[in-house]
Amino acid sequence: MSDKYTTLEQHASYGIGLQMGQQLADNPFEGLDIEAVAAGVKAAFTEQEPEVTDEQIRAAFGVISERMQAEQAEKAKLLAEAGDQFLAENAKRAEVTVTESGLQYEVLVAGDANGAKPTAESTVRTHYHGTLIDGTVFDSSYQRGEPAEFPVSGVIAGWTEALQLMTPGTKLRLYVPHNLAYGERGAGNAIAPFSTLVFDVELLAIV
Repeated sequence: MSDKYTTLEQHASYGIGLQMGQQLADNPFEGLDIEAVAAGVKAAFTEQEPEVTDEQIRAAFGVISERMQAEQAEKAKLLAEAGDQFLAENAKRAEVTVTESGLQYEVLVAGDANGAKPTAESTVRTHYHGTLIDGTVFDSSYQRGEPAEFPVSGVIAGWTEALQLMTPGTKLRLYVPHNLAYGERGAGNAIAPFSTLVFDVELLAIV
């Protein structure tokens, strides 16, 4: 620990800087100059005359925004292509069923063939484990140790379709194309736009 910052006010001030730095690190652009950021913060706080004009700042924001949009579009294109290729190869496996919508699934555990199946109006209790196609885990009720309950119609389209094929006790592995998942929006930082997703879904009960 450094002896440079000793008072409560300095600790709080440093904490504000850490928070700002983390926000920048979460959404940086190529060439970001942290020293220039600090100079801008200081100029604004002390009401100094800015060293960069409003016109220069607006122009820079416009160019940087266009660059970032182009980079995001390219990343989305590559993700969509990778997902399509993954699904095309996966569909060749004998144990995989492909539905009319493009959803793919395989049966890991077969439930009671005579059991009731949920409808779009049902609420269900499930355990699930979700990953990207590279195996990165983004959500898992198994890891939390607690099942999840939700309306069948209140989840992504791939889940809504799959749940209505299941009876309690059934466990499926779903391969969900981006158009049946979070599409062009993605979901937070974990799921990028146009991501194909893989879920292990276990239907525990219709509630």
